[in-house]
Amino acid sequence: MRTSDSAIDTHCPYCALQCGMRLRPEPGGAGVAVEERADFPVNRGALCGKGRTAPAVLSSRVRLTQPLVRTHAGQLEPATWEEALDAVAEGLARTGRTHGPDAVGVFGGGGLTNEKAYALGKFARVALRTSQIDYNGRFCMSSAAAAHQRAFGLDRGLPFPLADIPRTGCVILVGSNLAETMPPALRYLTELKANGGTLIVIDPRRTRTAEQADLHLAPRPGTDLALALGLLHLIVAEGRTDEEFIAARTTGWEETRAAAMAHWPELVERITGIPVPRLREAVALFCAPESAMVLTARGPEQQSKGTDTVGAWINLCLATGRAGRPLSGYGCLTGQGNGQGGREHGQKADQLPGYRKLTDPAARAHVAEVWGVDPDSLPGPGRSAYELLDALGTDVKALLLMGSNPVVSAPRAAHIEDRIRSLDFLAVADVVLSETAALADVVLPVTQWAEETGTTTNLEGRVLLRRRAITPPPGVRSDLDVLHGLAARLGVEKGFPTEPEEVFEELRRASAGGPADYSGITYARIEAEQGVFWPCPEGPGGSGGPERTGGPERTEGSGGPEGSPGTERLFLDRFATDDGRARFVPVVHRDAAEVPDADYPLLLTTGRVVAQYQSGAQTRRVDELNAAAPGPFVELHPRLAARIGAVEGSPLAVTSRRGRAVAPARITDTIRADTVFMPFHWPGEGRANTLTNPALDPTSRMPEFKVCAVRVEPA
Repeated sequence: MRTSDSAIDTHCPYCALQCGMRLRPEPGGAGVAVEERADFPVNRGALCGKGRTAPAVLSSRVRLTQPLVRTHAGQLEPATWEEALDAVAEGLARTGRTHGPDAVGVFGGGGLTNEKAYALGKFARVALRTSQIDYNGRFCMSSAAAAHQRAFGLDRGLPFPLADIPRTGCVILVGSNLAETMPPALRYLTELKANGGTLIVIDPRRTRTAEQADLHLAPRPGTDLALALGLLHLIVAEGRTDEEFIAARTTGWEETRAAAMAHWPELVERITGIPVPRLREAVALFCAPESAMVLTARGPEQQSKGTDTVGAWINLCLATGRAGRPLSGYGCLTGQGNGQGGREHGQKADQLPGYRKLTDPAARAHVAEVWGVDPDSLPGPGRSAYELLDALGTDVKALLLMGSNPVVSAPRAAHIEDRIRSLDFLAVADVVLSETAALADVVLPVTQWAEETGTTTNLEGRVLLRRRAITPPPGVRSDLDVLHGLAARLGVEKGFPTEPEEVFEELRRASAGGPADYSGITYARIEAEQGVFWPCPEGPGGSGGPERTGGPERTEGSGGPEGSPGTERLFLDRFATDDGRARFVPVVHRDAAEVPDADYPLLLTTGRVVAQYQSGAQTRRVDELNAAAPGPFVELHPRLAARIGAVEGSPLAVTSRRGRAVAPARITDTIRADTVFMPFHWPGEGRANTLTNPALDPTSRMPEFKVCAVRVEPA
């Protein structure tokens, strides 16, 4: 591992905060040390354990350093890069020739840089001519994105910077455990309270985050929609709506009000388990100050009604005038490191770069011109992530997978593992030999965060630059190199450069004029300005200005010669709809896809722990993190434990209609007595996603990770 001579400012490889950090060479070329970077405004130097230990995954002892090809004997054996790329190109091409281009699938990841996400989407549509591409970000915030688009006309996780949170009057945090999922962000909530603001946390568990709350509401999993409707009912009944805002800046209020009034407080109490006095208390806290925010995360979003649930919380903001105004609004806390940018530039089944719709003829023409292809040659929308995985081995017979581990992370994971095993051909490009990569016909070892340059877009919509700090081991190539080599072998000699900045320059042109306009952003600007918020059209007031972004407030400064200052705050003058008004969308409560019954009397919800990340493919290779979180567990209430005879630390079997998982009991009174919780970071018999339900939201196609019916018994 060779390093540069001086320290390099970069960003953490994990969550969507994309915390700033500095990498400094260690003596003797032994690696790099992580240092605080106090000048970066998002985390102001703070790092969690995952960030501090991130260099451990750079070690050749835990990561892939040479291509692997499966032999006739069924073993993965070392191969040269030429042999590996030839095998991948032949496997994909053979499938396309035999079964048609849509028999070839591509599955990406929310951790890929913008450059890699852009190139992967282009590769699928230009080199493979397949419509079958999606990515694991579909499992992250797709419901919030759909609700954002429906209400505001534009989707950006947070329409305001994190720095606004401590300055508002009240925050309702729905289904997020920031203290464990992105610890450096917890300071924004503690500063909120120090400034006199109030915090309401909605979670079926009394998490470390909920312990910080002025009010903690613990609804039955799957009832967040009813809770939001009940609060809106009370807001109307108590005369707390902002009629002037509603009249001036929204449409659809009458239908939405009527839908909410059908959810009276006593009904909502029966559905959610939240007493009516606590509902009234939440309304009083939210409506008392002049400004307030609602922030959601995976809790309400990973449901088969996630889009409507998020929409109900947006309705709450609109009805009280808490959107499109300073220090107010609805925002989504993106999970993955580049979950925002990953879907903006072409990995998602229905989108082209710049967050353009694949079905829009003008969007197809613009992107096709940048790519130098006929618009009619671009395939239409493909399957969503779970539907794509479910089609493996039947309609989709070959798969190229980059930066994802669905054997652990997908719902109904045992079924998805079977689907992956049934493929005619599987190629995986990854940093480590994940559980999915271990099933591949070809495994390609690729560079990671500190070994490559590229941009990511954090949860605020701030485009950031990670700089290469070390030289990757011999035998490792970047994903851009992989796509370049495969495209050439598939007959596309040009259009897939290997230099990240060259790819970004093309991305700028492809995104120009689109909803996510990056055309005014350059590497130099990102470095000079600590990141640039999109939309940022090229040239002051150029394409994609206020008419396109909803009249946002601009950041200070000229923005330099390349473009506008960027858009730190959205919607302050108008929303990004045709008429500039936000859309109320009437919604009604409906049950989860599965409700408890005699055979499966309990509810399972899933989530993360502070020391592990996503499927754990990388963090499970770090000794310090494994010491803190060595394996899965089943969290349950003492009353439930006594009823089934569970003992702390003893193995429990959790069974759903899809399978069985076994993990040690963790008995605590911080969870509802009708609910059990499992973290989803581990494979094997403790794999939580063996149990989860792939029932899909009809709009976002998000699976219902957060609630399913189970039974629990000593193993």
